Amino acid sequence: MHSALSQFRRPRIDGGPRCAGDLSRKVAAIDAADSNSLVMETFYSRPDTVSLAVIEGDRPIGLINRDIFLSQMSKRFHRELYDKKTCIAFMDKEPLIVDADMSIEELTFKIVEVGEKALIDGFIVTRAGRFAGIGSGLKLLGTVAEIQAQRNRQLMQSIEYASVIQRAMLRASREALSTTLPAAALVWEPRDVVGGDFYHFAALSDGWFGAVADCTGHGVPGAFMTLLASSSLSQALELIGPRDPAALLAAVNSNVKGLLGQVNAGGASPQSNDGLDAAFFWLDAQRQQLNFSGARIALHILRPDANQFESIPGERMGVGYVDSLADYAWTLHTITVPHGSLLFISTDGLIDQIGGPREITFGKRRALDLILEHRAQSPSAICEILQRALADWQGAQTRRDDVTLFFARV
Repeated sequence: MHSALSQFRRPRIDGGPRCAGDLSRKVAAIDAADSNSLVMETFYSRPDTVSLAVIEGDRPIGLINRDIFLSQMSKRFHRELYDKKTCIAFMDKEPLIVDADMSIEELTFKIVEVGEKALIDGFIVTRAGRFAGIGSGLKLLGTVAEIQAQRNRQLMQSIEYASVIQRAMLRASREALSTTLPAAALVWEPRDVVGGDFYHFAALSDGWFGAVADCTGHGVPGAFMTLLASSSLSQALELIGPRDPAALLAAVNSNVKGLLGQVNAGGASPQSNDGLDAAFFWLDAQRQQLNFSGARIALHILRPDANQFESIPGERMGVGYVDSLADYAWTLHTITVPHGSLLFISTDGLIDQIGGPREITFGKRRALDLILEHRAQSPSAICEILQRALADWQGAQTRRDDVTLFFARV
């Protein structure tokens, strides 16, 4: 990855903090010889601590994630087995460690190389090799978002390479979906080389979680929002788990508003008003029960014996915007879906596309009727038919928005 990045000129990010040290928080570390019981006491006494650095002497050797540690220690007999053992048993032995003088732009690329782990756990900051503090990956994203809003500059000059990065971020979710539901179909078509839509899928032993989201903007600004929103969702999944989509929407809403400073609290006006529309859902595989919550994106269900789709609209409240209520509670819909039911979700790039002889929108009804007509076919075949219909409808018109389509027969 490093050699590939070096082929491109790295952009200078102007304004704001200048180096990694500006983003770090000086916190106490834990010695490698200390016990897990001391780590437990430290986390409970400091509820705002996300990660603890582990040091030998004054040099960092690892990082302990709060949620992973507490989850492991809460398992049966783990306290008895591990309380008196050294804390290195549960530490990440390869955390991101950077010098305090590393520039923000260099740190940004380091975070991209390492991936979501550094966004969620944070990174260790050193001075002359000695532990100096812990930096927040999400705070870095918020800093870059603020710089982008103020300067209106692209995070990366190479749009083509930005597309490689964005697709790489989505690859794990696509692989999880194809492994869990081989017959499912997913189309992700950014309007530009990179886009503002993203998806997330994860399989567990008792079911699977899915998310389809449409962030503000297109191109690099939209892609940057997907990075911020996707990271917020990953963090919420770590804390809450996948089974309550309504709680996940609320957590992402709070996090995005906080990161972008989009809070109506008097004083200076927010410098941006960005957010996302989203559909989050969890399928309990044994009960064939679906939990769904939507923010301006609907879920459509076609049962095997039904003549029409059952549509559950997303609520009108968007996620993360200035006017999105910080304490808003989305409704959790629980639906029993018989075997053979077809699920369909799309972002508004499908229904809002202008075209046809009268140059009007493609529309939801046209899409659902087309799917009904071909309901007996596989999800991938239905998806291809819908794609061709959209392309024919668009004709010579300009593509208006990113398009994401999701089909699954469950």
